[in-house]
Amino acid sequence: MFKNINSDYLNWIILIGFLLLLLEVLFFNGGLIVTFLLSIGSIYLGRKWRPRFLGKLLYWGGWIWLVMTVLNMITLRYFLFVLLIYFIVQFFQTQKNPKQVKPVIIEPQETVETGQFIQRKKIFENKFFSSQKSPEHAYEWNDINIQVGIGNTVIDLSDTVLPKEEAVIVIRSLVGNVQILIPYEVELHIHHSTMAGTITIFQESEQRVVNETVIYETAQYKEADQKVKIFTSAISGKLEVKRV
Repeated sequence: MFKNINSDYLNWIILIGFLLLLLEVLFFNGGLIVTFLLSIGSIYLGRKWRPRFLGKLLYWGGWIWLVMTVLNMITLRYFLFVLLIYFIVQFFQTQKNPKQVKPVIIEPQETVETGQFIQRKKIFENKFFSSQKSPEHAYEWNDINIQVGIGNTVIDLSDTVLPKEEAVIVIRSLVGNVQILIPYEVELHIHHSTMAGTITIFQESEQRVVNETVIYETAQYKEADQKVKIFTSAISGKLEVKRV
């Protein structure tokens, strides 16, 4: 998740957090160590005596005590604040550089055979942040199933030779826009679910959707040789489908 952050920044974040923890223990909350020891001791004894009622009481009471202590720590609030700032910065960066997804066909690629199954090489990785582009060379078509945290996603099928069957693409995202570029000769079925967002399909006007699931299908979808079934879900974002 933090693989793109500068290592110097990450070291400084950890160092400041460690110093803040020392200050909290030494000056602001001197009983923090005692509380940790008592809660961990209660969990240990409770696990040891767990079949008994007293053991269960100590076990769960220790966990509740430990969680409440951690939630009240200033150091935890510091790391949560840093995490929030990181999410916001990454979100604005992904708005400038949307994810480009261009799956294409090539001769069958290297596979790994294990017993009765064949493991195919993945085309895309799940990403919480950052852009992801397909390689410059072509790939054998495999149905796509990706998960995106925060950011835009562009799926361009204009350079793809789809198989003579139904291709499936699944996109799950938290917050972000999804744009799908479909060739004219390819029929389409879309199953879209969102908490809040907008939808634009071909020449149709933009439609606002709130906590709803919508399904669109082109007229010749069932009879078509080349067709794409797309499942998209998001908490918030815009879905746009265009012919290219």
